[in-house]
Amino acid sequence: MVDSGATLTISSKTYSAWSLRGWLLCRLAGLEVTEKMVANDAANRAELLLLSPSVLVPRLTWQGASVWDTLAIAEFLNEQFPGAQMLPEDPIARAHCRSISGEIHSGFTNLRSALPMNLKVRHAKFPVFSGARPDIERIEAIWLECLDRYGGPFLFGAQPTVADAMYAPVTTRFVSYAVALPEPCEAYCRTIAEWDPMREWIAAAKAEPEEMEELDVEF
Repeated sequence: MVDSGATLTISSKTYSAWSLRGWLLCRLAGLEVTEKMVANDAANRAELLLLSPSVLVPRLTWQGASVWDTLAIAEFLNEQFPGAQMLPEDPIARAHCRSISGEIHSGFTNLRSALPMNLKVRHAKFPVFSGARPDIERIEAIWLECLDRYGGPFLFGAQPTVADAMYAPVTTRFVSYAVALPEPCEAYCRTIAEWDPMREWIAAAKAEPEEMEELDVEF
């Protein structure tokens, strides 16, 4: 890890999928960051909800740069740390990685609404809103194609990339809400759950105060 005085502004580790993505991207780059938590009082939550999705969380501040939006953070870190191989080396695979990362960044609104990220719940059964089914099926198709094409266990092979950081919160949703998946997708969810940075984040989420209210909009 590079101790460089970088700061990452994040929100709740229990509920904030975008914060998780930004944090994982920093881990992929090998950049050590000081976490700056957005206060969880009601006034701050209301302000965040009004600003979403343009709210500046996560935001990476480093060496005079202030970078928000997860894809911007990914590209910035990839430029600063090319040796970290945050994107696949092969240009075709790299384009594929950027494409599916952009897809999760801009889409799947029904899934976000129906299955909000909550790392403190685990349902044995959960009725999934029918409108979310196409989103789930599309994510399954993305994962199955990547795992078959690049051999797993991560989406683009043996090592995690930007795409895995972007889809990691989705794996937690599928686990939390007992979404039935094809076995390769189940295996991928296990791979992400066993990834050391994810273990660290989930442990920190479980240590957050119980009185924290769930955000109504997923960041």
